[in-house]
Amino acid sequence: MNLLIVGASRGLGAAFAQGLPAAGDRVWMVSRQPPQFPDPADGVQRLWIEADMAAADGVPRIVAALGDGAIDGLIYNVGIWEKTAFSDAYRFEQVSPLEHQRILQVNLGAAIDCVQAVLPHLRRSRQARVIFISSISGVENVGSPEVGYVASKFGLRGVTHALRETLRPEGIPVSCLNPGMIATEIPYEAGIDAVLAAFHQSQIPVQDVVAMVGCILSLSPAACVKEIHMPALADTWA
Repeated sequence: MNLLIVGASRGLGAAFAQGLPAAGDRVWMVSRQPPQFPDPADGVQRLWIEADMAAADGVPRIVAALGDGAIDGLIYNVGIWEKTAFSDAYRFEQVSPLEHQRILQVNLGAAIDCVQAVLPHLRRSRQARVIFISSISGVENVGSPEVGYVASKFGLRGVTHALRETLRPEGIPVSCLNPGMIATEIPYEAGIDAVLAAFHQSQIPVQDVVAMVGCILSLSPAACVKEIHMPALADTWA
């Protein structure tokens, strides 16, 4: 299996790069900073593509690095938010237009550009899939106030649904996963018990999100997962 993980330097992206592939697989890891490479003894070939999804040359860098290879799974995991997001300090009127534009470009615009650019690589696969990592904040009636972030995640869900219809005739399913708060500060190798001990049921272990994406990737070409909402159990607002 050949995987392209966009947003793979740390946290959930690093967990995808560690937990999804098996021996003999190849993973392209896209990020601005060098990613955390797992033990190479697992037999997985991991390649770093240095690219900034906010920059004009971000997507072309990915395409150049891929060459003529096939992509079996594209996971778009990039996500940024307002500096004061998810805190009492957030004030919509204090967020600059440039900050809003950057959020929309990285979370939404670059996602569209990326799929469009690597479509030839997806077509070379016998069983390609596209998976967008959105957010529970982009789901109806959740109540998140962060305008730029929420708009980008709502938009990413719309991109998912439109691309699914566009690529349906080619047999390329497009899915969207909307997780709640994820315990990204606890590394994948620490295990689920460490997350449960620290957060009980208020944050999701990265292992759970990896397992969900792995399940989608393992399905037969007859199955199409449209969208999954995955809040933490204790997130009563979600």
